[in-house]
Amino acid sequence: MRFDDDAGLDASEVQDLRGSGGGGGIGGRVALGGGGLGVVGVIIYFVLSQLGGVSVPGGSDLGGLGSVGSGQQVDNSKLDSECKKGSDANKNHDCAIVAIVNSIQDYWTQQFARSGSTYEKAPTKFFNGGVRTGCGSATSDTGPFYCPADSDVYIDLTFFDELKTRFGAQGGLFTEAYVLAHEYGHHVQNLLGTSRKGTGSGPTSGSVRLELQADCYAGVWANHASTTPTESGKPLITDVTQDDIASALDTAARIGDDYIQEKLGGGQVDRSQFTHGTSAQRKKWFTTGFQTGEPARCDTFGTNNLG
Repeated sequence: MRFDDDAGLDASEVQDLRGSGGGGGIGGRVALGGGGLGVVGVIIYFVLSQLGGVSVPGGSDLGGLGSVGSGQQVDNSKLDSECKKGSDANKNHDCAIVAIVNSIQDYWTQQFARSGSTYEKAPTKFFNGGVRTGCGSATSDTGPFYCPADSDVYIDLTFFDELKTRFGAQGGLFTEAYVLAHEYGHHVQNLLGTSRKGTGSGPTSGSVRLELQADCYAGVWANHASTTPTESGKPLITDVTQDDIASALDTAARIGDDYIQEKLGGGQVDRSQFTHGTSAQRKKWFTTGFQTGEPARCDTFGTNNLG
């Protein structure tokens, strides 16, 4: 995946909290119902539950783990000065994330407009170690997540290194784009009122359906990524290759409930505790979105066949 060198970036869609407080290590409490746990938060649940450190009813509340610092302040001066065009995104990782966020939100802005409604943009907030949110306190161990209470996406960018080193994912920039597009899928659900359906646990639970729909929405964006124009009229992303899609599917395969329970948990698969869907289901619904490019095909709540 590459970016058009001349396309403009909007760094205001990212808020940089790094270096302005917070905390580190395993700790914090973040109540993330309605899909907030996101594409990878389930990883942390299974890892910590095996250590006896967390109880997560329905996979939506990382509780009882202490606290993290507060007082973060936004300092976007570095992003503002460094991330102006697509050429910056092609050589600077932070700027690439800005470009991905821009592209995702440009797509949903235009899609909502086509449907006769208005998309409300949500910032992605970079943090280090820990952060306080409208959903409570969280640490990097939570993974990237969306907080419905303040309509923000939160991410410690070092997580992507963990995804490769600890979980064996291929990694790459489009893997990161998939993760972010999934989180913005939760924002879309919040705007549409779908988030309230994401409750319970089990293979056909609302939680699973919500997560699979967010995967599908991520695939829809991927379908349109190279054709969605920015406000300047030019698409930010020049191409999405088969290798890019393969990297997203590789990540989806490693964050299914069954894979994580078996490989990172105790080796036993307990379907009653599913909150995100199996590896096969996650791949299926991302692929559905990518192949069709139609959000309407992402109705995981209206089917008896989740895959």
